[in-house]
Amino acid sequence: MELDLRHLKMVVAVAESGSVTKAAATLGIAQPALTAQLNRIDRALGGCVFVRDRSGARPTELGELVLRHARVLLPAMSALADDARRMVNQATGRAGALRVGTLGTGLGGLFVNELHGALGGLTITTATPGSVDDAGSRLASGVLDVALVGLCSDFTPPQSAEVTWTRVCVDPMFVLLDEGHRHADRLEVELAELAEERWLYVPAHGCTEHCFVTACVRAGFTPHGLGEAEWTAAVDQVRAGRAVALVEPGQLDPAGVRTVPLAGAPLRRTHYVGWRQDATVRMDLEAVESAAFRAHRDAVRRSPNYERWMAAYGELV
Repeated sequence: MELDLRHLKMVVAVAESGSVTKAAATLGIAQPALTAQLNRIDRALGGCVFVRDRSGARPTELGELVLRHARVLLPAMSALADDARRMVNQATGRAGALRVGTLGTGLGGLFVNELHGALGGLTITTATPGSVDDAGSRLASGVLDVALVGLCSDFTPPQSAEVTWTRVCVDPMFVLLDEGHRHADRLEVELAELAEERWLYVPAHGCTEHCFVTACVRAGFTPHGLGEAEWTAAVDQVRAGRAVALVEPGQLDPAGVRTVPLAGAPLRRTHYVGWRQDATVRMDLEAVESAAFRAHRDAVRRSPNYERWMAAYGELV
């Protein structure tokens, strides 16, 4: 087997997380699959890249060598791809195109719909960055023109001279329950009342796990665990009564499940819209900002539970 960039990304992810399990979650692959890949990497290099034991994963001397090269090669290849896309966009005269990235937010689809209405003269293409930092980097380099991102708690997007970020809203996180759950018909539920549940969370970006554990400890219990799942997988597991899920409000409740507010909004998600500083020559930035706010309004209106919660408590700050 020959090493490629995908293998280097795996090595970096394990080194940065200190755990094969956490790295697998970050990369979006199963832990056994990542372990198998690491074993192949070891065989290809003729030695172990990590010492793996119960305390986690630590780079060996060989691993440190691989990491030094990976941290040069990966950014260089990313810059190459970004520069190539930007050159092609400029060479083909795509002045009428708007490149929009969305990540970690349930408002993404509504936002793009609003942009289509507000910026009818532009062709809109969409992308999903790998992280909020990646979204900021793509904006700064001109690969993206606009991005809408969600972060948990009080975290903010990466700041740079080339990019402007505006906070759109702060949403409370709700819990998704099977419609037969004992709390499914409640107007709100205390986090402590769900202490014995198995948890999932959607979307799977940001510091959700840390914030969730912190909120549980403050509520007087230690959670059994928190797994990540995309929306459809979470709904299927919740509907089967195998888990409850931490979700953004503003979604239409699928059949068989209910979204219920957590009392006191102990967990929150903040949404930001960002653009390049020079984007004003290509689009109406006020229209872009307004589209983000209207997307949130539309999300509230399509969720009876969230609309009721907003009427009772108002917007979070």
